[in-house]
Amino acid sequence: MSSNLPKVAWIGLGIMGSPMSENLVKAGYDVTGHTLEQDKVDRLVAAGGKGAASIAEAVRDADVVITMVPASPQVEAVAYGPDGILENARRGTLLIDMSSITPQTSVDLAKNAEERGIRVLDAPVSGGEAGAIEAVLSIMVGGERRDFDAALPLLEALGKTIVLCGPHGSGQTVKAANQLIVAVNIQACAEAVVFLEKSGVDLAAALDVLNGGLAGSTVLTRKKDNFLQRDFAPGFRIDLHHKDMGIVTDAARNVGAALPVGAVVAQLVASLRAQGDGGLDHSALLRSVERLSGSQV
Repeated sequence: MSSNLPKVAWIGLGIMGSPMSENLVKAGYDVTGHTLEQDKVDRLVAAGGKGAASIAEAVRDADVVITMVPASPQVEAVAYGPDGILENARRGTLLIDMSSITPQTSVDLAKNAEERGIRVLDAPVSGGEAGAIEAVLSIMVGGERRDFDAALPLLEALGKTIVLCGPHGSGQTVKAANQLIVAVNIQACAEAVVFLEKSGVDLAAALDVLNGGLAGSTVLTRKKDNFLQRDFAPGFRIDLHHKDMGIVTDAARNVGAALPVGAVVAQLVASLRAQGDGGLDHSALLRSVERLSGSQV
């Protein structure tokens, strides 16, 4: 272990947080993790990290605190209050929130943290579970340039495309746009899959040739097998994409941007969730198109 690397506290060891924290351990960082499920903490310990029984214990000696939790309420829950990060981290600590939350939550967090002498970056990611495991995530960052520069070596252990997008909240705004594009792209792919199958075409061959042309995308590359095998084990759950579509439609309304197609896809995501598919991968938008097309799902 290289002793000159910052000590890291990692809060939130879910589908994304577990492999990401493990990638930091592999890169030589001293990582102490805390999450609600003990088996997730045990997994980090087995990978060479340390476990903590509370947020306070995890962050007490940390130079950098990273949070990766589902949504704004969870970020607020781990950041604020007597047992939270702001009360228990040292002055000068860098807090990097990698959750996908509302831009306003990030702006408020940075303001409240500054009063405690804690620096903040919002640094949401794109690339899903596979990107987290392979350490090839795209990381969109909001905050001060000096804090970004300080965090960059650590972020480079987690992702491949790491960009400072502007002041606090900017990372979340770009992430919201990312989720808009991904959802619309998955929906278009899903519609194409149902159209191709109903037309009697060899689906695997069709998706291969489509992915080689202008219709090709990272979404199609990553989700092609989900479509072909109807395998909707969650890399990114519909429940979370539903939350993100709420963020982007709300943020767009606030700035006066029209999202006509995005609004329709947001409703389709909401409908899928209402039908009990919230725990499935977002590629399960295919199920919605199948139902609309008269297929038994």
